[in-house]
Amino acid sequence: MRIGLYPGTFDPITLGHVDIIERAMALVDRLVIGVAVNKDKRPLFDLDERVAMVTRECASIAEKTGGEILVHPFDNLLIHCARDVGAGVIIRGLRAVADFEYEFQMVGMNRAMDASIETVFMMADAQRQAIASRLVKEIARLGGDVSRFVTDDVRTELLERLR
Repeated sequence: MRIGLYPGTFDPITLGHVDIIERAMALVDRLVIGVAVNKDKRPLFDLDERVAMVTRECASIAEKTGGEILVHPFDNLLIHCARDVGAGVIIRGLRAVADFEYEFQMVGMNRAMDASIETVFMMADAQRQAIASRLVKEIARLGGDVSRFVTDDVRTELLERLR
């Protein structure tokens, strides 16, 4: 069984994340969405809320693709999380060159710790490349319309949280 790990903070999950998840399902038999604690980012939603949000958003993707998606919170090294879930591949979404520079360093460090786990980069769909959770939160916080960047359910949760 080909198991992939798609890690992130998902604060909140965006349509850019959904695009990568849908496309990653074509590469693996089971996709584990690793929801990172990442206290350095000071998330708007707590871990349990983000796990629930990702689980809900992924249910229809799993149904549509016929694949298996699991949501797994983690607070350890990414490479340790990959081992914990049996992943042979880590899937990372790229939006721009700046993403690549950071990810390039991460791949080098991860390979030094476990060369048996590959990393696959997926470019975000052209219509989704500008979407970043940080920017979605800022737009919502300042009264902008985020409906082009997140699902209706996520939009509702985001607006309720920012009230």
